[in-house]
Amino acid sequence: MTAALSPVLETWRWPLLALLASGAMLATAHAFEHFAYLLPCPLCLRQREVYWAAIAMAATGLVLWNIRQNRRFLVAFNVMLALVFLTGTVVAAFHAGVEWGWWPAPAGCAVETVDVMNLDLGSIDERTATSSCTDAPWSLFGLSMAGWNALVSLGLALLSFRAATFALPREAV
Repeated sequence: MTAALSPVLETWRWPLLALLASGAMLATAHAFEHFAYLLPCPLCLRQREVYWAAIAMAATGLVLWNIRQNRRFLVAFNVMLALVFLTGTVVAAFHAGVEWGWWPAPAGCAVETVDVMNLDLGSIDERTATSSCTDAPWSLFGLSMAGWNALVSLGLALLSFRAATFALPREAV
């Protein structure tokens, strides 16, 4: 499998694919929010920030690569991109752990009880509505969206590290 990925991972193509994968993950999250009406919690939004950072970093890296093609830059860039995706893995795994009850949710993640008898519906604004970090409203094969996001982020991090090793400058023999 590594040989099949070699042409993709040893050039500028990997940052482009990482940018597209990050965009796809954000599009998926927004689709769940807008079409399936699954409101994001604060930890869900934190996971999205990682993908926005990866998009900004990949776009900047591609522009810099087009200005001056340097394999050492590509190695450093792929390592930094891998660290961004590892950050996403940690954030998503932490969120999954909160959903499983392995550790407490951070402040601001728990949904407060609402007195529905005295609720003022005139002040409802969908842009400020959030859900609880402790509930997993959707799961597939026993993994919530946070769990799947942790796996995807880990896969992207591993591919980025592999791309860095492929981009290492070749020494003259």
